[in-house]
Amino acid sequence: MFLRSVARAVPRTPATLRAGPAAVNTLQTRFASDHAISNPTLAGIEKRWEAMPPQEQAELWMNLRDRMKVDWHQMTLHEKKAAYWIAFGPHGPRAQAPKGEGWKIFFKVAQLTLASFGVFYVIHLFGKPLPKTMSKEWQEASNEYAKAEKINPIHGISKPDYEGQGFVQSPSAEKQ
Repeated sequence: MFLRSVARAVPRTPATLRAGPAAVNTLQTRFASDHAISNPTLAGIEKRWEAMPPQEQAELWMNLRDRMKVDWHQMTLHEKKAAYWIAFGPHGPRAQAPKGEGWKIFFKVAQLTLASFGVFYVIHLFGKPLPKTMSKEWQEASNEYAKAEKINPIHGISKPDYEGQGFVQSPSAEKQ
């Protein structure tokens, strides 16, 4: 009983497919090499490719791909040229940029940069005055406090031979 069920479970395939991958390749090449793609289909493909619908492009590429499975000496010159152009031609992502595109990008970047500077200065024009901690006097007092508390004695303001400005970064209140 077990042997009968095993025999039914084994797939029945043609003898050519049981022969191995070499038989499959010969079947593929035999079916692919039956006919060449017509010259009117391939004529002027460089000019027509971009205007063709995607479905038609895919069909033509599949037909050419199948034709390329045979010996290339059996392919026509039009098929070889079309296959090369479709694979490596200047279309799609390899197409050249339209004339003047670089200048358009430059001017758009310049516009956006000027707009960002404008927004920055408008915000600062209507902004509130600086806080009192930004005055030079407050920052000098912060320096004295840091020295008295010995803040950062290794590299900072409390170091004995420190020569930097400390916390001072603003002009005095009298200059503002």
